[in-house]
Amino acid sequence: MNGQSLVGRVGTVVVAVRGGELPGEVRVVVEGLPHYYIAYCGEAVLKGQHVLVINSRGSRQLDVEPWDEHSPVIAEVLDRNERH
Repeated sequence: MNGQSLVGRVGTVVVAVRGGELPGEVRVVVEGLPHYYIAYCGEAVLKGQHVLVINSRGSRQLDVEPWDEHSPVIAEVLDRNERH
Protein backbone atom coordinates (compact mmCIF):
# COMPACT_ATOMS: atom_id res chain seq x y z
CA MET A 1 0.00 0.00 0.00
CA ASN A 2 1.46 3.33 -1.09
CA GLY A 3 1.80 5.63 1.95
CA GLN A 4 0.50 8.68 0.10
CA SER A 5 -2.72 6.86 -0.80
CA LEU A 6 -3.33 6.47 2.95
CA VAL A 7 -3.46 10.23 3.56
CA GLY A 8 -7.06 11.20 4.27
CA ARG A 9 -8.07 7.74 5.45
CA VAL A 10 -9.41 7.01 8.91
CA GLY A 11 -7.82 4.31 11.06
CA THR A 12 -8.25 2.83 14.52
CA VAL A 13 -5.60 2.93 17.24
CA VAL A 14 -4.64 -0.63 18.29
CA VAL A 15 -1.70 0.34 20.54
CA ALA A 16 -2.01 3.72 22.28
CA VAL A 17 -0.10 6.57 20.66
CA ARG A 18 1.83 8.23 23.47
CA GLY A 19 2.36 11.55 21.69
CA GLY A 20 5.34 13.43 20.28
CA GLU A 21 8.07 11.02 19.23
CA LEU A 22 6.52 8.15 21.21
CA PRO A 23 4.50 6.20 18.65
CA GLY A 24 1.70 3.70 18.82
CA GLU A 25 0.10 1.48 16.19
CA VAL A 26 -2.95 1.99 13.99
CA ARG A 27 -5.02 -0.27 11.74
CA VAL A 28 -6.21 1.13 8.44
CA VAL A 29 -8.59 -1.00 6.37
CA VAL A 30 -8.00 -0.73 2.63
CA GLU A 31 -10.11 -2.69 0.14
CA GLY A 32 -11.38 -4.82 3.00
CA LEU A 33 -7.91 -5.79 4.24
CA PRO A 34 -6.42 -4.48 7.49
CA HIS A 35 -2.97 -2.88 7.33
CA TYR A 36 -0.96 -1.97 10.44
CA TYR A 37 1.33 1.05 10.76
CA ILE A 38 3.49 2.77 13.37
CA ALA A 39 1.70 6.04 14.15
CA TYR A 40 2.88 9.38 15.51
CA CYS A 41 0.72 12.21 16.81
CA GLY A 42 1.40 15.50 18.59
CA GLU A 43 -0.83 14.33 21.44
CA ALA A 44 -1.68 11.04 23.12
CA VAL A 45 -4.44 8.95 21.51
CA LEU A 46 -6.01 6.04 23.36
CA LYS A 47 -6.51 2.51 22.04
CA GLY A 48 -9.81 2.20 20.18
CA GLN A 49 -10.02 5.84 19.12
CA HIS A 50 -10.22 6.83 15.47
CA VAL A 51 -7.49 8.84 13.78
CA LEU A 52 -7.10 10.62 10.46
CA VAL A 53 -3.91 9.91 8.47
CA ILE A 54 -2.30 13.27 7.62
CA ASN A 55 1.16 12.22 6.38
CA SER A 56 3.22 9.18 5.44
CA ARG A 57 6.78 9.05 6.79
CA GLY A 58 7.56 5.99 4.66
CA SER A 59 8.63 2.59 6.03
CA ARG A 60 5.09 1.90 7.34
CA GLN A 61 5.13 5.00 9.56
CA LEU A 62 2.33 7.57 9.58
CA ASP A 63 1.46 10.90 11.17
CA VAL A 64 -2.11 10.97 12.45
CA GLU A 65 -4.53 13.32 14.19
CA PRO A 66 -7.43 12.39 16.46
CA TRP A 67 -10.72 12.02 14.57
CA ASP A 68 -14.01 12.70 16.33
CA GLU A 69 -15.85 9.40 16.11
CA HIS A 70 -19.11 11.14 17.00
CA SER A 71 -18.90 13.37 13.95
CA PRO A 72 -21.79 12.75 11.52
CA VAL A 73 -19.19 12.35 8.77
CA ILE A 74 -17.27 9.53 10.44
CA ALA A 75 -19.68 6.73 9.54
CA GLU A 76 -19.58 7.75 5.89
CA VAL A 77 -15.77 7.95 5.82
CA LEU A 78 -15.34 4.61 7.59
CA ASP A 79 -17.85 2.97 5.27
CA ARG A 80 -16.06 4.37 2.22
CA ASN A 81 -12.70 3.13 3.55
CA GLU A 82 -14.10 -0.36 4.13
CA ARG A 83 -15.30 -0.57 0.51
CA HIS A 84 -12.09 0.74 -1.11
